[in-house]
Amino acid sequence: MTIALQDIAWHRSVAQLIEALDRPNFWAQLVRLLHQYVTFDSWVVLQFGSGQRPQVFAESPGEDGSPDQLFQDYLKGLYLLDPFYIASRERSQSGLFRLAEVAPEHFELTEYYQRYFRLNVVADEIQFNCQLDADRTLCLSLGSTRRFDPEQLALLSLIQPWVIALLRQRLPFELAEPTGEIPPDQELTAPQLPASDWRAQLEASVQQSRGAQLTARELDVGRLMLSGCSSKEIARKLAISAETVRVHKKHIYSKLGIKSQSELFSIFLQAQSA
Repeated sequence: MTIALQDIAWHRSVAQLIEALDRPNFWAQLVRLLHQYVTFDSWVVLQFGSGQRPQVFAESPGEDGSPDQLFQDYLKGLYLLDPFYIASRERSQSGLFRLAEVAPEHFELTEYYQRYFRLNVVADEIQFNCQLDADRTLCLSLGSTRRFDPEQLALLSLIQPWVIALLRQRLPFELAEPTGEIPPDQELTAPQLPASDWRAQLEASVQQSRGAQLTARELDVGRLMLSGCSSKEIARKLAISAETVRVHKKHIYSKLGIKSQSELFSIFLQAQSA
């Protein structure tokens, strides 16, 4: 289905969304509208910011209504390996982004992809990013068990200005809503609270469990490795040579006494869950 300027139903729906900006069902209403035009299987609205865990405003309900443990792991620390999170920290801009545009070269080979992404998101993901300021990005992510086709992507690109404008206009009402008590199932993740610096957290965990001390640069290289970046991508991001990246990798494995990225991922996950 194609949206044109004369599409009365679309404009009526957008008007209803504007009326619902201050209502609790706004996100569900927005998602229902998008679902009329593009098929997807899961969704989440969250805010990315440096130095803190993602703040979740709304998400698709689980099949049995219980907390999604995979998503809880994401909020505890796996988000640091999320291509969309990394891209939002590196590119401060609004727009519509597709997984294929932001994922590193070796993303599908990573433990993060195998243990989390393909199980939780399954096949493809697109994200509307509303850049709030230099540090904060409000995001609406749509996940699908099938790849989004060119026609769907073209349609989403067409309505992108509407969606991003609605995200920006909704935020003041979101922040004004009383938070109340933190539900017991969220106490461990507390995504609305500042997270400790991941480097310090990982360094302390490595020191305690392995008796090793990694440099700040080695920690950066290790995280980018786990996110699926090749040596060339890491070199570009850190403004160092590919040979220097390989030296850092060798030192990481030697210091930690490991031989695979799977072992490195387990150390990372353990540190974020501490």
